[in-house]
Amino acid sequence: LSEEIVEVVEADSYWCLTKLLEGIQDNYTHAQPGILRQITRLRDLINRIDAPLAMHLARENVEFLQFAFRWMNCLLMREISLSNTIRMWDTYLAEGSEGFSEFHMYVCAAFLVKWSDRLKKMEFQDIMMFLQSLPTASWGEKEVELLLSEAFMWKTLFHHSPSHLS
Repeated sequence: LSEEIVEVVEADSYWCLTKLLEGIQDNYTHAQPGILRQITRLRDLINRIDAPLAMHLARENVEFLQFAFRWMNCLLMREISLSNTIRMWDTYLAEGSEGFSEFHMYVCAAFLVKWSDRLKKMEFQDIMMFLQSLPTASWGEKEVELLLSEAFMWKTLFHHSPSHLS
């Protein structure tokens, strides 16, 4: 690659990294208040969009912190393939300054609701094992597109209407 192309790629990479970190700085500071805030909002959203799942998780004493912390901290990189992560993050960047800080929470909600029927049939230990090793190895672009579409729908319905979550 020519030096000129390398400089352009470097500049684009730097821009992408700054956009990624811009909205989630407080995810990686002492006590990680950003992650805790996202997990609380995720729990509230699930209570609203899938109350039976929320009640089942509560009955089984499954705390959202126990599984969603990793989803927020690693931005779902450990749950889906690298190529699917890149596709998902491309959408986050297109969502602007709230892509990683806000839209990601809606993606996590759609991700959890996807497994709702299975999870409601499980007890605590099985739920935790399932959520730590989700069957996403065979996921392709179609599954990620559906996940992003559902997340966009939830964001459209709830993001600027916080009273809908109470």
